Amino acid sequence: MNPMEKKLAEYKCDTNEAISLKLVRFADDLEDESTTFHPEYSHQLYGDDEVAFGYKGLQIQLYYSAGNLSTLFKVKYSARVTEKFDCVEPDDVEGKIREIIPAGFSCNTDDFTSLLEKETNFKPFGTLLHTYNVHNVEEGEDFTYQIHKVDLSCPGFREYHKRLQTFLMWFIETASFIDVDDDRWDFFLVFEKYNKDGETLFATVGYMTVYNYYVYPDKTRPRVSQMLILPPFQGEGHGAQLLEAVHMFYCNLHKVQDITAEDPSENYVKLRDYVLVKLCQTLPSFSTDKLPLGFSDDMATEAREKFKINKKHARRVYEILRLRVTDMSDETKARDYRLEVKKRLFAPTKKNQREMTKMMKCLRPEELASHISQMDTALQQEELEKSYQELLAEYRRVIERLAQA
Repeated sequence: MNPMEKKLAEYKCDTNEAISLKLVRFADDLEDESTTFHPEYSHQLYGDDEVAFGYKGLQIQLYYSAGNLSTLFKVKYSARVTEKFDCVEPDDVEGKIREIIPAGFSCNTDDFTSLLEKETNFKPFGTLLHTYNVHNVEEGEDFTYQIHKVDLSCPGFREYHKRLQTFLMWFIETASFIDVDDDRWDFFLVFEKYNKDGETLFATVGYMTVYNYYVYPDKTRPRVSQMLILPPFQGEGHGAQLLEAVHMFYCNLHKVQDITAEDPSENYVKLRDYVLVKLCQTLPSFSTDKLPLGFSDDMATEAREKFKINKKHARRVYEILRLRVTDMSDETKARDYRLEVKKRLFAPTKKNQREMTKMMKCLRPEELASHISQMDTALQQEELEKSYQELLAEYRRVIERLAQA
């Protein structure tokens, strides 16, 4: 690296570190570093390297009022590359942010502070579905939360949603904004009730979007598209409360076939496992005496009819609940459980083998050699055992969480 390149390297900033986010309740929060959080991702705006070039000491401030999400947007830096170097242009960091935040944001701290006074006018949108409490150890008291079901007809919700969805870019790796003009979208929001100067206010905690797909001839299949609990509230059980409330809402709708999710993340699958097992553990078909007998049509039917759970997810629920009642120190019981789970895990591989056997009859010798290498039995057994052990660890985490609930 030559001297010029070294100098220019000083003007590179990690955008995940440079971007500061806040959910502001009180004016003092603006200067309180403990209320700041940072993105997990910024590649959708600043490239795969998540780096902005052209600035020293770059600070991008995106502060939101806790309830209505009124926005303060400011960019600061100690030096810019064009002030010292010719023919080198800095990245347009401000323009990238302006592409995703809706118009009407503040660039002045005083203007933003005045908007905080209007937070008392903000009330949750839509219909209240569920209220619950979470004990806060630090404060030594219970905090109250509400889950609301919202549609686009709610006055002011479209504008609010435009501000809310900007968080997706920072915390969901493959996030994209949805077409809110389609009336098949349902929205579910979580709010916290809190007191400020003797008045009750509401803070935004998180949300979920669900798209209602048509299922022939007269059903719908709600598919979870996006789900986000904002970082200051993560790890407090709000995701489980939200997903369970959404399931219970659709359970009461006769037209719903079952509930699915679009390209679910690992964390979402873990959350879904916990919620679905929690729901199904009280169903008669999943009783302790029936679990050792294997997965049954009764289980699939009852899970679908009671909680709109499809057969694939019901099977996973069965495996978790059976593990919970299985004495894995008993060699015979452990073996029976392991073989049943592995049989399900191996099914796609077995199907591929049958297809490959048919295909071999049409292959040239060199092609045959290539495909035979893919059928190494020992390797398949090794992969199968690895998948089983990983699944076992996931299931045990769900069982542990259920025991703590």
